Amino acid sequence: MGGAVAASAIVSIRPALANTAASVLNCTIPVPDQGRSGNYIAPNGQLVPAGTPGAFSGTGRSFTGEQVKQAIRGRPLPGTSYDQNQAYLNYIRRLQRGTSGFTCYASLQMPR
Repeated sequence: MGGAVAASAIVSIRPALANTAASVLNCTIPVPDQGRSGNYIAPNGQLVPAGTPGAFSGTGRSFTGEQVKQAIRGRPLPGTSYDQNQAYLNYIRRLQRGTSGFTCYASLQMPR
């Protein structure tokens, strides 16, 4: 009887984990977040005033968890040059708790 309960628990947990993994890949990370959209992104990922030399304007869009995951592994973020890609990834790596996209990025870092 204990084996039946354990098997039932495994069956119900696995679909939940699969749904979690799928939602992580579909979550989004805005670059930069809406509250700071007027800023540019420096090569090191810091937000700087618009027009700062060497910095890049925000994308005006969000990247999915899957796109960020692939970019961390070496693929460029869609629609970015090499230097933009590096700046945007540095911005994403610097996200802090409470910033839009932080939970998505943090969930990409969790081992599966």
